[in-house]
Formats: sequence, C-alpha cells, structure tokens
Amino acid sequence: MLNPSDQSAHAYPDHWEADVVLRDGGTARIRPITTDDAERLVSFYEQVSDESKYYRFFAPYPRLSAKDVRHFTHHDYVDRVGLAATIGGEFIATVRYDRIDALGRPATAPADEAEVAFLVQDAHQGRGVASALLEHIAAVARERGIRGFAAEVLPANTKMIKVFTDAGYTQKRSFEDGAVRLHLDLEPTDRSLAVQRAREQRAEARSVQRLLAPGSVAVVGAGRAPGGVGRTVLRNVSDSRFTGRLYAVNRALPEGTATLDGVPAYHTLGDIDGGPVDLAVIAVRAEHVPDAVADCGEHGVRGVVVLSAGYAESGPAGRERQRALVRQARSYGMRVIGPNAFGVINTADGTRLNASLAPQLPATGRIGLFTQSGAIGIALLSGLHQRGAGVSSFVSAGNRADVSGNDLLQYWYEDPDTDVVLLYLESIGNPRKFTRLARRTAAVKPVVVVKGARHSGSAPPGHAVPATRIPHTTVSALLRQAGVIRVDTVTELVDAGLLLAGQPLPRGPRVAVLGNSESLGLLSYDACLTEGLRPLPPRDLTTAATPDDFRAALAEALRDDACDAVVVTAIPWVGPQGTAELTGEGEVLAAALREACATSPAKPVVVVHVELGALADALAAATSTAPAREHRAPADPTAPAAPAGAPDTAPPLPPHGHPAPYGSASPLPTAAATPAAQSRAEDPAETPAARNIPAYPAAERAVRALAEAVRYADWRRKAADPGRVPEYEGIDETGAAAQIGHLLGTSPTGEAGPAPEQHGITLTPDAARELLARYGIPVLPVLPAPDPDTAVRAAARLGYPVALKTTAPHLRHRPDLGGVRLDLATEQQLRTAYDELTEALGRPADLRPVVQAMVPRGVDTVVRAAIDPAVGAVLSFGLAGAPSELLGDMAHRLVPATDRDVAEQIRSIRTAPLLFGWRGSAPVDTAALEELLLRVSRLVDDHPEIVAVALEPVVVAHRGLAVLDATVRLAPPPARDDLGPRRLPSY
Repeated sequence: MLNPSDQSAHAYPDHWEADVVLRDGGTARIRPITTDDAERLVSFYEQVSDESKYYRFFAPYPRLSAKDVRHFTHHDYVDRVGLAATIGGEFIATVRYDRIDALGRPATAPADEAEVAFLVQDAHQGRGVASALLEHIAAVARERGIRGFAAEVLPANTKMIKVFTDAGYTQKRSFEDGAVRLHLDLEPTDRSLAVQRAREQRAEARSVQRLLAPGSVAVVGAGRAPGGVGRTVLRNVSDSRFTGRLYAVNRALPEGTATLDGVPAYHTLGDIDGGPVDLAVIAVRAEHVPDAVADCGEHGVRGVVVLSAGYAESGPAGRERQRALVRQARSYGMRVIGPNAFGVINTADGTRLNASLAPQLPATGRIGLFTQSGAIGIALLSGLHQRGAGVSSFVSAGNRADVSGNDLLQYWYEDPDTDVVLLYLESIGNPRKFTRLARRTAAVKPVVVVKGARHSGSAPPGHAVPATRIPHTTVSALLRQAGVIRVDTVTELVDAGLLLAGQPLPRGPRVAVLGNSESLGLLSYDACLTEGLRPLPPRDLTTAATPDDFRAALAEALRDDACDAVVVTAIPWVGPQGTAELTGEGEVLAAALREACATSPAKPVVVVHVELGALADALAAATSTAPAREHRAPADPTAPAAPAGAPDTAPPLPPHGHPAPYGSASPLPTAAATPAAQSRAEDPAETPAARNIPAYPAAERAVRALAEAVRYADWRRKAADPGRVPEYEGIDETGAAAQIGHLLGTSPTGEAGPAPEQHGITLTPDAARELLARYGIPVLPVLPAPDPDTAVRAAARLGYPVALKTTAPHLRHRPDLGGVRLDLATEQQLRTAYDELTEALGRPADLRPVVQAMVPRGVDTVVRAAIDPAVGAVLSFGLAGAPSELLGDMAHRLVPATDRDVAEQIRSIRTAPLLFGWRGSAPVDTAALEELLLRVSRLVDDHPEIVAVALEPVVVAHRGLAVLDATVRLAPPPARDDLGPRRLPSY
C-alpha cells in the first residue's frame, strides 16, 4: 500500500481515465480530479440546482469556499480520490471517496472502508452518469485495498438511492438520524456484472441508433461543383428520400448560395436555424477535419461519419491524427464512424437513409451488414442486390477508430428489423468482448463472419488490435463455440445470409435431394456427405418433369418426418414436343416451389439451378420485401424431430461417426430472450408463404450454406442448456493463491519470493506438481537417474515395472526418437535399457534420464491451457504425438469450460474414435478425462497468473488416467478489459 503522506509517490493515475457511453448514447470522459480543476469545479457547482446541493450536503450550500475547493481538488489517489465526468472539458458530475475507520473517522490502510458521495449536474441527471461513476470509483477503491463503501443519502433523494440499490453489489441498508445509510460490499457479484453488461448493451445500442436513425443530417464538405465525395453523399441522401432534415455545409460556398442540388446550404453548422443536427457526414481533407469536428461539437451534433482518408492507414503520423480525432469527438460526447469510412445505410421506412457512397438505397430486408472495407461493402451490397436480398442497415466503418462490430452487435441484438447479422472483419479490437456479444446475439439470431487478413500475421493498416499468439484455426474454433457461423469467403457470407434470412432453421442433418437431373442430384448428395450431413437417396424426377411434378415431390419431401431439409436441383426440362422449355420456365417453376412450401411444414429449402437464371430471378423477386418473421423456431418447437420408429430417427452423429454425448434431434428453442425477439415470435406474418427460397448456381455452395444452418441450429439447441461448471472436492484455492504469490514475489504477507523473469517463470517439476495437486491433479512422480546405479535405486523405490525416459529438450515428448524404454520389470532389464539408451543417444548428462513407475496402458493425450492476450484463457485437448503435433488435431474451448463444453471437446477431434473403442479396442475412461479438463479449466480461471499449463502425456486407460508430465508457467496476470468498469477502447 502506498504511503498517503508521501505525495511524490502518488503519480497521476492515468490508467483511471476512460471514455464511457451514457444511457442516451452520448459519451463522457471520466478522469481523476487534479489541482488544476479548481475553476472547472466552481463553474460546475454554480450550475447545480439548490435542491441537488441540499441533497449532497444535507443543508443549504449555495457556493463552495476556497477551503472547499482545495479539499475537493487535492487528493492523494489512495485514501482520498475524486473522479469527474466531463463533456467538452467541463465537469458534468463528480464522485469522491474518503477512507474511514470503523468509527467513520478519516483513516489510512489497512482500513478497508470508504465514504462515497456524488454530485450530478441537473441537466445531465437521468443519463446514467452516476451509475457509470460508481462502477469506476468502485474499481479504483478495490485497486487501493478498499472493500466496501458507506453512503448517507436523504430519503427524498430517491434517484441516488436507486443508483446504489440497482448496482447489484451486496449491500446493507439502515435508517439513522434522518438519513438512509447504505453499506456496499465492492466485491463483484454475478448480479453486479449482469447489471453492468446490461447497461453497457443499452447505452452502446442507443449510441448506434443515434447514428443510424438521425432526425437531421448535415453533409460537411459538399462541393460546389457536381462530383466529389461530399456532393455524391449529399445526392445519395437526397435520392434515398431521407425522412429527416438534410443540409449541405461548406465554408467555401459563394455568398448567396442557398441550395446545392435542392438541399439547403450553409457555410457552417452554426448558420443552420432548424435546430441541432443529429448526424454530420464529414467529407473534407484530413487536415480540415479537426475544425469540422469542433464545429460539430460546439453546435450539439450527436455523431459523425468521417469519410476522409489520410489517417492510420497512411502511417505513424496518420495514426496519431486518428487518435486525436477520436479524442476530440469523444470530448464533445460524440461517437465516430470511420475515418476512411464508406458510410451508413438504414432502409427502415421511418428513416430511409443512404449516407454512403453506394449509388442507391438497397431494398428493405432483414439482414444487418457490417464491413471494415469499403470495397468489400460494395461487393456485398451488390451481391445481395443481384440475388434479390435487402438489408435492414449497413455500416462500413473503415479504420473503425471508434464504432466497431461490437457496437453493431449490441444494436442488432434487439433490433426488431434485423434477423441475420453479416460481418466482414479484418481485425477484432476487443476479442473477449466480441466473443461474449456474439454468443449472446447468436442465441436469438444468426451471426455470420468472414475474417479477412487471416494469414498476413498483422492487422490491416489503420487497425489497432491486441497481438495474439494462437493460430487462426484456433480463433475460428473459439468463434464457433460462441455460436458464430465462420465462413471463408465473401461469396459464402452472402450464400449463408440468404438462406438464414429466408428459411427456417433445420431440425437436424437429414436432407432430401430431388430434381430433374440425376447427375446434379448425385453432386448434391456427395456435397452433403462432405459437409457432414445425412442425405437421403436422391430422387430423380427425370428431365420430363414439369413444375407440377416438382411441386408434388417437394411437398411430399417436406411432409416426410425423416427429412429435415430439402435440396431441389433444376435444369431446363423437356416439353411435350421434345424441346427444352426456355421461355417462362423459371417463373412457373418458382411459383410451383413457393406453393409447395406454403402448404407444407416449415423446413429449409434450397435450389441448385443450371442454366436457369430466370428461376433464380423469380425466386429472388419477393426476397427484398420479406416481412418480419421468426425463422428461429419451427412451427411446433415442442415436437420431436421425428416420431419413434420413423426411418433414421436416431440422434445425428457428429462428423466421422464417433458417438455424440447429447442428442441433437431435440427441438429448437424459441429464444424469445429480448423484447424484439418476442415481438417477432408473435408476428402473424410468419407463415410458410412468407419464406423466400434461395437459389445457387452450384451444388457445393447450396449445401455448404445449408450445412452451416444445420450446425448453427444444433448449437442453438445446445445453447439452451450450456451446462454447468461442477464443484469438485480436493481444491485448495487459497493455498494455490499463496503458493503463486510466493513464487511471483507478491505474497500478501510481504514475504519475498524469487524474482520472476521478464515474461514469467517456468515452475520446477516439484513446484508444478505441488500446485497441480492443490486442484486434485496428481502428476506421477519421476526420479532422476544420472547413472545406472541411481536408476536402479529409483526403480526399487518406485516399484517395478518402470519406464526409463530422457527429458532433454530435444528429446522431450519424442518417443519416436527412441528416448523411452517401457515395462522394465527387473534390475537387469533396467541396466540393459540404460546402456542402450546412452549408446544410441549420448551421454547421461545430455539426456537427463529419469525413472517413472509404469501405469496401465491406454491412449496418450495432451491437455493444455494458455492465456492469450487477445482471446483470454483457452483450454485445448488432443491426442499426443503426430495427431496434435503434425496434423493439428486439437479441440479448443474458452475458459471457464462447462461439463457440456468438455464432453463435446473430447468428441470433436478427428481422432476421437480411438477414445471410444475403435476397431474393437476397449473404450477409455472419458469421464475421468472430462473431470481432468474441468479441473484444469478451474485452475486457470481461478488464478490468471497461471499463463500456461501443459499436461503431456496424459494416459487415459479403461479405468482412470495418469498425468506423466506437467509444465506450468506463471506471470503477472494480463490486463482484463472485459471485467472492469465500462469503457470505450482507447487506441
């Protein structure tokens, strides 16, 4: 603990500074109060009403004395701390705490309670300022060793009482001397974390809504001559029939210019007399952007879209210019899309906004689209348009210096106009938060992601992201665990989006294939097998099939309880005269297919067409005007996927045929978890006739999109019951913490430990064994054998039979190199093996041989856990040796893992059949393996200082398992920006 009397020791804590989003979507800056804030404090206090002052001081207190000002601006940042919320550099609220003892008197450490008090300017009350300040002052207090807050509040001050009671902390409440006295335990609880995240979601969603649904828009930099970025955007907003007020702003406009393209034109925002502007689209050169942002901030603009280039994508100077842009905009309470952005689109009838470089407003649809690239944005909008799909909203964020995909996930989560979320991401600025938000959103609507710059090894220019040490394949696996549909190309993104936006989710993997081309049917059948689906035998309708034949066959397939989805294949058919029907056949067939869907149970249908462009056009014709619909649940979510005894009604197997721990033929939950989802579920427009059938020019594309829908639906079913984190006996969390603290030199008793290396320390085998044992993870002991005689004594101590192994780094975990001798049952066998080992591989000093007791034969596996700075703690599992090392056959889960997570994890690797009795071998004890994984997960979750654990090999026998070797690394825990108080990222 810092000494409060030593002012020089208390440097300004700049890590307490944070930008936060308030309840109404605006932003504020939270920072420590300093001695330079005297004038700001006085000005702030003068703008507070007499009533608010009375509530703060319990008496009339019209002005602050010089002594008060000094008291409230001089802090030691340990026992006395003050924070201010600012907008435009001026205070709008303050909070402070003073450490007190058990009698309420000023105190220093080790006293662990503080008195806290707030004051919020009346004009900013109701914006959630006090709630945000409480989160931040509580985090500061915990950092300084304070465990509880005490507060006295007048009973009439109901707003402040609500701030405390709604925070979610454990609290006590009493009434003393005419005041309500509250005691808050500052230890975070599940409820306080849930409250914090719910407030974060509402605030960030509101901040995006202000950008996408403004009442007025000003295009700053609209050129005097036709053409140019600003003039183009102005024309696009106007042509989209924007429902709000539109203005053109350009300082260089000639005197007397009243309009541009029929839009009212002004020199500055201050000249506009129609009230404050909600959204400004800035299209001026980068060096003029600061002046434009200042003009916006000073005239009450709520948010800006910066189309201008010349920022971080241009080099270090541009990166600093980008940081300054964000700081400047946030200082005025504004959020920023861009810079280097393509623009925003909202197709809702009440807005109709095309503030982008897209030449026309897309059709209204149910897809929310976010990209970090203007070029990819153009391609996606064009691809969706060509296939008849519309969007609900679109954001192309460019360098995403402020507003990112995370913000859009917060908005789309409960947006009633969005059913499917499509994201093109080149980088993820806060992967932990993205995974959390994606999991929550995916529980109510599909989230499809294509990741660019996967193999470049660095973030795209202009994007600031945390470095990651794990490979792209692992990141993809973790995203899939969170319910994200990961695709590899922009084409696949559109393919999946069309299916998910237009069709119900499948109940299972059983697919009927029918059509008028035997060859195309076989290609579709093979594609289903490749994607892990379970296709029924293809039904060939022959080339003479008419649209009526298609309608009847499709209706029959949809009524079949053994079918979960249908692939329809179509080529031009032969008419009565023996000629190919080329005129009007597409429209007729499309009508027949839609009629079959309208009169049949709700199941997904996709069409594969060859040389039938008119069919694709006809099927797409109604897509862009699709009404709101609840595609997430079949018509009867309580019914089983198929009745007992129906053909092929067993729960579907995972790929490669090894057993699944949980049935996946259970019905899909309705997931009406948000008001928007509930309203969609009750929408009478949800009928089979309202669905739209996606068409694909290749069987592989159609089946791949269908397979993604099947896997997502299976995830949704399982997400309804995510499992639990079991409580095991034999866990000594306190003892482990003390051991880790000693090893890192951070013992709470002050006992010095060994100084850790710059990047942490690798524990000795004995220390690692001791630490793991505290969590019920025994590691089989090994004894050093520097010579044959010592080896013999070690074997006698352990008991025969034994194993003789080398532990040199170049031979470690490489039995293929001959560094291991097993089942040595006698002293003579041990001596012979020792001689052979040293003759073949080198001197004992180089080999570092050890002796270890033999364990029952089984399957060698590897269990690892590591803390990655980008994604957090990751639990990994695979088979030891070539499967994991050479083939990369590893399964990954985020920590903390649940019992369901680990059960799926061990069954998801390609070599999993070896665990379940492959080719007649005895199945191993998977229950013991699952418990081991859960104990390792609990260990690294409880102690973030454990940055890496490797158990290799873990021999899993028919009964029980044995950990033969373990490596543990410790380091000071990395910062966790997902667990602290709400804050916007700072780049």
